[in-house]
Amino acid sequence: MTGQRATILQLSEALDEGRLTSRQLIEESLARIADPAGEGARSFVRVYPETARAAADAQDALRKTGYKPSPLAGLPVSIKDLFDVAGERTLAGSKALDDAQPAAKDAVAIARLKAAGAVIIGRTNMTEFAFSGVGINPHYGTPGNPFDRKRIPGGSSSGAAVSVADGQCTVGIGTDTGGSVRIPSALCGLVGFKPTQYRVPREGALPLSTTLDSIGPLGNSVACCAITDAIMAGEAALVPPVASARGLRLAIPRGSFLFDELDAEVAAAFERACNTLKSGGAQVDDLPIPELAEYAAINSKGGFSPPEAYAWHADLLARRGDDYDQRVRLRISGGNKMVAADYVRLLEDRARFIAAIDARTAGYDALIVPTVAVIAPPIAAFKEDADFFRLNGRILRNPSLVNFLDGCAITLPISHAGEAPVGLMLIGRHGDDKRLLSMAAGIEKLFA
Repeated sequence: MTGQRATILQLSEALDEGRLTSRQLIEESLARIADPAGEGARSFVRVYPETARAAADAQDALRKTGYKPSPLAGLPVSIKDLFDVAGERTLAGSKALDDAQPAAKDAVAIARLKAAGAVIIGRTNMTEFAFSGVGINPHYGTPGNPFDRKRIPGGSSSGAAVSVADGQCTVGIGTDTGGSVRIPSALCGLVGFKPTQYRVPREGALPLSTTLDSIGPLGNSVACCAITDAIMAGEAALVPPVASARGLRLAIPRGSFLFDELDAEVAAAFERACNTLKSGGAQVDDLPIPELAEYAAINSKGGFSPPEAYAWHADLLARRGDDYDQRVRLRISGGNKMVAADYVRLLEDRARFIAAIDARTAGYDALIVPTVAVIAPPIAAFKEDADFFRLNGRILRNPSLVNFLDGCAITLPISHAGEAPVGLMLIGRHGDDKRLLSMAAGIEKLFA
């Protein structure tokens, strides 16, 4: 048993049975990260070889005494570069914070992972300040997609996805403001979970949008995500019971913007997945949701991210703006155009929109849509600014709806071997996280 695309439960069992030690697993992960033929130099911005080895040895010693704090104990975990780690500067994929004060303590989510025995192996690369779904970083390089290294990994949790997909760790921790966990998961063939925002405390995570930011895991199975999410939420690390796909009521919002301009590969994989769900006994219905037509108008002045990001960045932009990725700088700077009345109206419109969507979908267990409208485009396709912003909008379009709804969502890989990765997204209501994970675990079996 090795760590290459193995799940938390598989590795935890191997550790329990003595077929593997945490130290062996960590050495394997470090070797993959250091491999000059791999993506480690681009997927990680900082690696912790000595502390990871020490933590692994400590977990091996604890296991020998019969003490295991969680299934994640002794397993390598990567963390996105926007989480505080005590004694380190939190750079968030940027150069503009290289003179910031080091963090006084770990982010809450990271402290909880450490308490559960997770071995933090390194900090992963990301879109600067988490402000795009593409994953390109001009400061630290762009990790190549595991399907095709010339393609984007998706963002903003780009290094998180590549670190898991390349077997450099067992699970990655990312953030999701408009899809930044689910996009790279879908484009790299992983499972990615965005919880309802309140579940995981955001203290110690550098913000993009205080209204929309969520913290979530990227892994190789639904159980990997469920275990990690529970730990970060301060709950017992239990896997929710698997709900059979038979009898599930799933709605497809066809005719909405969520199905505009799908790549042929995405459309084909989605239809195939729908047929698999029906064969597995799920009720899959097309459901018109006319209220979705209001989404663009509600967000016509930019939505929450630009003004909330600008509020955090204004002073730093004035001092270090030339050190930003200039595409990120442009988007954040645009946030100073929203006036207070527009922001208040956006809050009110959001509340009405959520209530209307909840009422329209009340008879269903979840919505299903393609996670991302496109397969991973080539990195070269983003050379021109106009192409960058156009493609970024298509990539963010479907997953960002969930953050606006303050719901929960999970992406499952549905491609066949040899095909570009495509994700199926299950969308649940606010607070319905555990039920959604149970449903996803049952659906996952159909695609195995």
